[in-house]
Amino acid sequence: MLDAFRVKRHSPSETLALTVEAEEAGLRLDVFLARRLPAWSRSQIQKLIRSGLVTVDARIAAKAGEEIAADSRVQATLEKESLNADPEDIPLKVLYEDDDLAVVDKPAGMVTHTGAGIAHGTLVNALLHHFSQLSLAGGEGRPGIVHRLDKNTSGVILVAKNDDAHRSMSAAFKGRLIHKTYLALVHGRVEKMEGEISAPIGRDSVRRFRMRTGGAASREALTRYRILCRYSTFTLLEVSPQTGRTHQIRVHLASLGHPIVGDVTYGAPGRLGIKGWERTTLSRTFLHASSLEFQHPRTGRPMHLGAPLPAELDIFLRNLPAAEQER
Repeated sequence: MLDAFRVKRHSPSETLALTVEAEEAGLRLDVFLARRLPAWSRSQIQKLIRSGLVTVDARIAAKAGEEIAADSRVQATLEKESLNADPEDIPLKVLYEDDDLAVVDKPAGMVTHTGAGIAHGTLVNALLHHFSQLSLAGGEGRPGIVHRLDKNTSGVILVAKNDDAHRSMSAAFKGRLIHKTYLALVHGRVEKMEGEISAPIGRDSVRRFRMRTGGAASREALTRYRILCRYSTFTLLEVSPQTGRTHQIRVHLASLGHPIVGDVTYGAPGRLGIKGWERTTLSRTFLHASSLEFQHPRTGRPMHLGAPLPAELDIFLRNLPAAEQER
């Protein structure tokens, strides 16, 4: 069955033109492109730059690490490639597995499934190597994938191993019967100990790589949160999305004026400034899918699977000045 995922098809290249927004000024060129092109890995983007396929203000980019300025025009020539996934021996942390499903801990930096511009290093490539059977109910290009996490979000993700389980879990997601919990460190001091954000979300008509609240094509979105720990310049939140819109948590928290640390796409600063503790921001977003609660699709047994905070996020918290904490 999995042999069906190994057929490769090519189509012509395309040139993508991007304008650097004010909040993206000062980023490395490869970081800028990685955030604008979530389906492309950092190494793929660096290869494009080395190949002379990226220009900045009409000049060929000299190196991946050059800093970009606001309003600069960046053009990248991308080979449009439709590629079904191949199994790849990528380390994968499996939290739970049975005949119907698996739950894995996805690391930040890993794209969930293959797509235009990326064919390797995805969660799907890893799943095909680790599991002999995966569902096809979501399409041949996304075997086993019931839901997804953003590239720079880590944590718990559910995988279906047969089509019956896939359909059952998809229905549970749509019926809001699966409880998802995230940990997010945001900029600023959130005042309310708990609350909810109810604001529809749709595609930003100007900056198409972003989502936004409001707009004609927006769809209902609801996010609940509670404070776990306050810092003078940050707040650690437990967040529970009640709907599943693209970038929902990131957009909703940014709409409150509290963007997630590392999320420069939605307004987080590129440099962190605390007296006596200054550094560039995280290379990923401080957003981690910490747990999933659901009923097993075959047995109905309550399931609660969790993943610990990744080392890079735990270290970041531990290195915050102790005086900044307020519990």
